[in-house]
Amino acid sequence: MDIKKVLLLGGSGYVGTYIVNRLSQRGIEVTVPTRRRERTKALIMQPGVEMPEANIHCEETLVELMRGHDAVINLVGILHSRDVKFPYSQDFADAHVELPKKIVAACKATGVRRLVHMSALHASPKAPSEYLASKGEGEAIVMAAKNELDVTVFRPSVIFGLGDSFITMFANVLKKLPFFPLGFGHARFQPVWAADVADAFVDCLGDAATVGQAYDLVGPKIYTLRELVDYTAELCGSTAKIIPLSEGLSYLQAGLMWLAPKPLMSPDNLRSMQVDSICEGSCNLPANWHPTALEAIAPSYVALNTPKGKLDSFRFRSGR
Repeated sequence: MDIKKVLLLGGSGYVGTYIVNRLSQRGIEVTVPTRRRERTKALIMQPGVEMPEANIHCEETLVELMRGHDAVINLVGILHSRDVKFPYSQDFADAHVELPKKIVAACKATGVRRLVHMSALHASPKAPSEYLASKGEGEAIVMAAKNELDVTVFRPSVIFGLGDSFITMFANVLKKLPFFPLGFGHARFQPVWAADVADAFVDCLGDAATVGQAYDLVGPKIYTLRELVDYTAELCGSTAKIIPLSEGLSYLQAGLMWLAPKPLMSPDNLRSMQVDSICEGSCNLPANWHPTALEAIAPSYVALNTPKGKLDSFRFRSGR
């Protein structure tokens, strides 16, 4: 497969920034639709990047955007919804279910066969959270098209790296508070580096062996949430006391945080954590998957006062 031009949906988000960097570095043209172009000017500075203002949820617009491209990557996802409805609210349905339907239809209408889609580890229509259930429905829609399109699905665990909303969020809170109330400290994760995720997406574009496959993306080590918070506190020099919360208090805390304009946590996030985000037993990992350890990366961006941290920050912001 000769891929020269890619339509990247959700490309102005966290992982999308890494993928844009890699596509640009490889000389692949990339179109990143955005609702507000002025918010993502840093991406436009890179060679071969176009950022048209567009509403990708409009079917006609999606078809027009797709014309002339060799592949589509869909990264669109949300973590929170203001509504609660099971199996999932309309917000989750629009982002994780209806949009994949429109993308598949637009691929068929325009003749763009190559489609790479981001799901989530253990996404399933029967999952306990709206996030995982809707992600599971979207993944099923994409995989159902594999007889007509060249599809690949990736299912990452929680993603870390410079600019993340995971380790960085913990560090920001731990630096400011004398104590840290922690719910679901027993939940387990297998964090994966954003750069490794980006490489998996870009590497698969021209690899025929990945067509029709759904891959799990996980790091080399499993941690409990408590272990991750303790490690982050060590990195940022925090002496905050970690206070474990009962399940009831955890949901109360998440509910209060959910009311904030930009919530850091919601009750649905806790429901997602009922399913350990780890890969044990029947994993389907990409060929030659050699993930980077959290300990090799986190110190450089949690403690940005180190020479390496400052250099990594500069490289990230300059797109290198």
